[in-house]
Amino acid sequence: MTRARCILHVDMDAFYASIEQRDDPALHGRPVAVGGTGERGVVAAASYEARRFGVRSAMPVREALRRCPDLIRVRPRMELYRSESARIFEIFGRYTPEIEGLSLDEAFLDVTASLSLFRCPVTLAAQLKADIVQETGLTASVGIAPNKLVAKIASDLKKPDGLCQVTPQNLHAVLDPLPVAVLPGLGPRSQPGLSRLGIRTLGQLRTASPERLYGVLGRSAESLCRRAAGEDDRPVVTRREEKSISSEETFDQDLPPGAELERELARLADRTASRLRAKGLLAGTIVLKVRRADFTTSTRQQALGAPSDDTGVIAATARSLLRIWVAAQPAVRVRLLGVGVTGLTGASQLGLFQEHSRGRLDHATDSIRQRFGTTALTRARTLR
Repeated sequence: MTRARCILHVDMDAFYASIEQRDDPALHGRPVAVGGTGERGVVAAASYEARRFGVRSAMPVREALRRCPDLIRVRPRMELYRSESARIFEIFGRYTPEIEGLSLDEAFLDVTASLSLFRCPVTLAAQLKADIVQETGLTASVGIAPNKLVAKIASDLKKPDGLCQVTPQNLHAVLDPLPVAVLPGLGPRSQPGLSRLGIRTLGQLRTASPERLYGVLGRSAESLCRRAAGEDDRPVVTRREEKSISSEETFDQDLPPGAELERELARLADRTASRLRAKGLLAGTIVLKVRRADFTTSTRQQALGAPSDDTGVIAATARSLLRIWVAAQPAVRVRLLGVGVTGLTGASQLGLFQEHSRGRLDHATDSIRQRFGTTALTRARTLR
């Protein structure tokens, strides 16, 4: 007889904001937003104190300040967040090798085999949460369920610092009263149509006939009914191939072509190249993203002769793309700039290529930043 799967969905509580509150006691209990330090930025993350005012991630900072005038805005420290994420994922690995990372602060864990040691999934999840608190000072919410869909829903039911188990026995009792909005894959545009049909909960969606739903949900009616019933056979995927890496910045004031814009480009190229090397990858194509003051967005890309992780190569290629783009519209002002890389290949495959582009300067820069922090060393071309 096949053993039923046991899946955990672990979701760190207000991850970026919680790190900032942990590191600065003055922020404890205060409404904090990470990001949005400029007048035209957006909120990257909000503390639970800020969320009580309706502040959410991806919200324009002006709207966030309108809802919460006392909001404290903090500049993101992405390298620190990535470092803390690595520590948390190392803790995950003590409980199971079957980990599917969804983001820096979120993952699925298949702990089915681990239950031979822990026996009770609640005991396992509680110990996992305790390890995270003890070693990082941060809290996580965990959902336990027979599949990924229900585990993800469960992790959100008792936030923050929550632990919720859904079993085959209490599945419908837990899911049926929940609003349809909690169902992943059900877009906000579908919800008014369902409401007009009198369908507001997962239980009502689960028991509705697909024929009745076709007018609102179309071809996805049957699959959404099954999902409302908690059906999901997707396995935990332990490794996802990285498709691209990028860094971008929205400027407080639109920048004209010139030295300042190219300095920002160099800084973004440096950040992208560092992330590329940290993941042990090489890039085959450089991508430039530019958004004008009128919000028109353009992308340009150029393939490299050989895959590279070299900051100088990435920066020079991005600079060439930017100059070509500017030449066609010399009076333009830039609102957002981004440097990305695609066509990624593992650096372990270097034997397939003629030359490893990683230079001594990049190696030394990475080593110093890893030891003393990302601001310990700055490239001259990024300085004013």
